[in-house]
Formats: sequence, C-alpha cells, structure tokens
Amino acid sequence: MSSHLLEEALRYLGAADAPETLRRQVEAEAETLSAGLRPRYVYKVCELDFQGEGIFLRGTAVILTGETARKMLAQCRRAALLACTLGARFDLSLSAMQARDMARAVILDACGSALVEQGCDEAEKELSARFPGQYRTDRFSPGYGDLPLACQGDICAALDAPRRLGLTVTESLLLNPVKSVTAVVGLSDRPQMARIRGCAYCQMREHCALRKGGKHCGN
Repeated sequence: MSSHLLEEALRYLGAADAPETLRRQVEAEAETLSAGLRPRYVYKVCELDFQGEGIFLRGTAVILTGETARKMLAQCRRAALLACTLGARFDLSLSAMQARDMARAVILDACGSALVEQGCDEAEKELSARFPGQYRTDRFSPGYGDLPLACQGDICAALDAPRRLGLTVTESLLLNPVKSVTAVVGLSDRPQMARIRGCAYCQMREHCALRKGGKHCGN
C-alpha cells in the first residue's frame, strides 16, 4: 500500500494530524482494501467543438456547459472522458461493516474514496503515456463549479460504463456503485495551470462536515 493512499484516506477523514493509534487503524484498513480490490476505469479521448454556450465532445452526446468547463478547456483541442469505480463489492462490504462497526465503517468509507481517486490518477498516467507532449488540465467532475451533475448520464453512456464497469446513474443523478467517479481531463499543447482548488469547486461543499467545523480537506 502506498503512503499516498494512507494520507489521502486520513484527509478524507479530516484527520491529517491523526494520532498514531488512528493512523495504524486507517493503514490496516487501507492495506486490506487495496489488497483485495482494485479500481477499474475506462476513458475516451474526444475532439472538442466550442459552440455557443456549450463544448461538444465529438462522437458523443456529451455537452459541457458553464464557466468551469470553458475555463478549464480554453486551451484544449481534445479532452478525455473518464469513469472509475470500486464496483458493487465495495458497497456490499461497506454496508456489512456499517451493520457491525460504524466507527470502522467510517474509516473504510474514507479508504474507498482514496482508492477510487488513486484509480483516476492511474488513468491519468496512462493518458500521459498515450499522449506524450500533451499537457493535462486538472481533472474535474460534474458537480464541480457550475458543471451540472446532469451530464453524468451522457458521460457514462459515451464510455459504455454500464456494460464495461457496471456503473449507472440514479434518478437523483448520483453514481451507482457509490464509490465511483466521472470526470473530464483536458489535453493541450501548452502547460496548464492548476485551477480546481478549494471548497467553491467541490460537489460536497453544501454537506461537508469539515467545512461545518471550519476546516478543509486541502484541495
């Protein structure tokens, strides 16, 4: 297990300065999880068409609207659509843990969040290898800034995610299985500045326990 996975799990717990006892608990949970479960991902690189208020991804029904996407992709001719999931097995494990030990379930949930993000990072490394000389934007997801959650269904359809990953979108526009991510990564001929940072861009900003306590996760 990488130290990065441990630190990310602690960040999701809001416990970056956790006592050693908690660090060992999180480390043990993360090791068990990463040994038995690997994130799965798919991606698709599309040419971009900037038309009016939307950005069309050729060959798909995906239209990205709003200022977030426009700023992120302003210098890009292509972008990758990405979906990553831990699958239904994780959801079952989490439900079983919640019934037995809620404190441990909270740790498992944080480790799951860190592991699916690690899967997204692996997908981005693969993108970099496939497209040498191209510079990636920050990864951004429906719900960040003003990019609507409603585009998750079209992203999943473009990636054939229901068949390839078992990943679907609920009527309330949430992903199922729960530990899943859809995202967009722009590809440019020029180096890209980091833009997606801070609570204002996070889809959890209205429900975040860290913000309620006057803290933040570090993004």
